[in-house]
Amino acid sequence: MPSHISESRIHGGAYSSPEFAAIFSDTNQVQKWLDVETALAATQAQMGIIPHEAAREIARVASVELLDLDALGRESMETGHILVPTIRALEALCADGWGEYVHYGVTTQDILDTGLILQVRDAWGLVVQRLRGIRGHLLTLALRYKHTPMVARTHGQQALPTTFGYKVAVWVDEIDRHLERFDEAYARVMVGNLTGAVGTLAALGPQGLEVQRRTLEGLGLAAPLSSWHSARDRILEAAWLLVQASATLGRVANEIYHLQRTEIDEVREGRRAGQVGSSTMPHKQNPSTVDLISALSRLVRAQMLALTDAAFQLHERDGTTWRIEWAALPELFIYAGALLARMEGVLLAGLDVRETRMRSNLDLLGGLILSERIMLALAPRFGKQTAHQLVHEIALMAQAEGRSFRDALLSDQRLHGCFTRQALDDLLDPTAYTGLAVEMVDLVANKAIPQSSSDVLETQISTQGNPSRSQHVMEGM
Repeated sequence: MPSHISESRIHGGAYSSPEFAAIFSDTNQVQKWLDVETALAATQAQMGIIPHEAAREIARVASVELLDLDALGRESMETGHILVPTIRALEALCADGWGEYVHYGVTTQDILDTGLILQVRDAWGLVVQRLRGIRGHLLTLALRYKHTPMVARTHGQQALPTTFGYKVAVWVDEIDRHLERFDEAYARVMVGNLTGAVGTLAALGPQGLEVQRRTLEGLGLAAPLSSWHSARDRILEAAWLLVQASATLGRVANEIYHLQRTEIDEVREGRRAGQVGSSTMPHKQNPSTVDLISALSRLVRAQMLALTDAAFQLHERDGTTWRIEWAALPELFIYAGALLARMEGVLLAGLDVRETRMRSNLDLLGGLILSERIMLALAPRFGKQTAHQLVHEIALMAQAEGRSFRDALLSDQRLHGCFTRQALDDLLDPTAYTGLAVEMVDLVANKAIPQSSSDVLETQISTQGNPSRSQHVMEGM
């Protein structure tokens, strides 16, 4: 019976996504270990370190379908070792004693870390794919509503007019920076590690660096210049990229959540057939998906604390901190995968953008939202600071007396002769004071999207599940 929320039969559909759960499943994890062992044996056979027959036999049986995962779990508890049961099972599957050459010259952390990077690579492709999809949906919104005026709010209060399209373009621009970060980090993160017990490659001798390079190349990974058994910055970077992207999407979800408040009612989450807002209040239309996204973004961030603790490694290897990653990193990716899927679903369902309500909210303060524009119009005559004080006093008076800002301005003797009635009406038109919002939407829309590693990522997605096994096994056989 699953007890973790991401595996729950009740809650799992909200807190997980099938693709990310599959990547970080026991089945895929063990297969990645087997892939690394197979690639290592293939390279060692090519280099004359082990017999070709041994490499072929290891490749023949290195399939997770041939292993009993429940038995591996029990033996792991009995032995106190996470990988030894898998090594023994793989050895036992090999005919004619060729299993003696399994795991030749490497250590447990080599296999687990390199396998983990293969899992991260599979997930990385999905993250980038989903981010691009979300970006595309948001850009469509930004362009569609780039001329749609609405209230901009600072400190939770009405500030000045903007456009809904510009609000969304800011989100798009932020996502683009995340895509750039993923692209820039790819080469740093996709690095395996086969450096032996204390990272010196002692067991493999003078050929050690070449064995590592060729093995990792067969897996589609780069080789490190030195061991990273205790240097966890690659894991931290991958996690931090997800945290940043999740924080952005959590912020977007939170914005939609607040714009759907009854008193604002400018944007509503699209409704699904059969969706119910409340068990007791039939009228409710709760933003149930965006509030889930906001919660998921915080759960993603929470795992970063654990992973930061895991970076405090002692000496050359340290199980007391390394083991933290086994729990925290998959959980972070699974929550992030659920978040990305839910956000894509919100946008695919379509936001209800309520332009009429946006326009009426611009008039909620009776023209006070244009106080900056009035101040700047008066600045040539009075000076900016004096104009600010004058308009501030008039604004307070209008609010206290319940008068429109226009009437308060026209009745103030200090401003006599400063405006004609028509000029004042023009200045108080909120739709004419959105600055360069439209132009900046176009700037965001017309910039190039990071593309340099997209072909690699798309290939990985298309071969996801076991991207490397059939490649490296056959090359040296």
